Amino acid sequence: MAVPGSTLLFIFGTRPEAIKLAPLIREFRQRPDVKVLVCVTAQHREMLDQVLSFFEIKPDYDLNIMTKNQTLFDVTVVGLKALEEVLTHSKPDLVFVQGDTTTSFIGALAAYYKKIKVAHIEAGLRSGNKYSPFPEEMNRVLASHLADFHFTPTRQSVGNLERENIKAHLYKVGNTVIDALFLGLDLINKQDESAFEKYFPGVQLQKRIVLITGHRRESFGGPFEDICNAIREVAGQFEDVEFVYPVHLNPNVQEPVNRILMGLSNVHLIAPLDYPQFIWLMNKCHVVLTDSGGLQEEAPALGKPVLVMREVTERKEGVDAGTAKLVGTDKAVIVKELTTLLSDERAYQEMAKAVNPYGDGTACKQIADLVMKILPRS
Repeated sequence: MAVPGSTLLFIFGTRPEAIKLAPLIREFRQRPDVKVLVCVTAQHREMLDQVLSFFEIKPDYDLNIMTKNQTLFDVTVVGLKALEEVLTHSKPDLVFVQGDTTTSFIGALAAYYKKIKVAHIEAGLRSGNKYSPFPEEMNRVLASHLADFHFTPTRQSVGNLERENIKAHLYKVGNTVIDALFLGLDLINKQDESAFEKYFPGVQLQKRIVLITGHRRESFGGPFEDICNAIREVAGQFEDVEFVYPVHLNPNVQEPVNRILMGLSNVHLIAPLDYPQFIWLMNKCHVVLTDSGGLQEEAPALGKPVLVMREVTERKEGVDAGTAKLVGTDKAVIVKELTTLLSDERAYQEMAKAVNPYGDGTACKQIADLVMKILPRS
């Protein structure tokens, strides 16, 4: 067993990281032989805090680096320097980073500078294009080459790492986002439905719902306008369907979304949702239209077909399994594929009943069991 008192430090800074690490932190806190510490960079402040509150996680270190109009340079330089002091003070035996954010990269880099072992959660995702998604693709590539232990969601992720000559300590465990989703829904199901319905005034929740998210930098400008015009066209064709779009706060998203979609009776442009409200709506929706990474994994776990508004995806397993379909940002393609799912029951069921390749909700237990073997033995 691990040496009593072995210290694990989780470093993260955004909402998606917090969601995917929350169930793993909870799992390790049930293990008596380790000390669990949490450091947040707060690369994203408010959205991060919502998740911490929901999963009852109190950080031991809060770097609070977010500033107005921050750049990738700001996050990298300020965050990296702040992590030096955290690592010096906490002296962890193992540092955990998750996914592909700038915080993930600088967390791995800081630990490497201190010669501390790094465990990378959700390792091995690749799009093959260093500018799509940007900067996530290079963040995860660099984190992989700094990490010592690689916990991958699928066999394809393992293969991606092996092709980069990363061949030691590769563990296929599924994705912790599925664990988080099931944990979150379990917490939600203990509450009254009305506690969630109030967040969607004007939305006829008894109707079929298309849940939309879109915020990718690489789509800003013309491609984003094409996305909005596609939604407008399909909403006009299917007046019996509700289209709910929690709109990202970035002005590059807000401007075209409001200009093109505002005022349509069955299109509801709402503020970004906290995680519990979001997964409640996802569980209720009919189809997901998104450019998000995590939703490509979460929605199929609930039997929801996903149309991915990106030209490439690092989550090819979902496309191969039939749970997701790449539609890019071309208006005609989005209209065609969304129309098919709303009008062809057979096509809908083929995607809805496809087997989710990202795991069964046991990833955190698998990771914790493996880590307890990896840590120094008494």
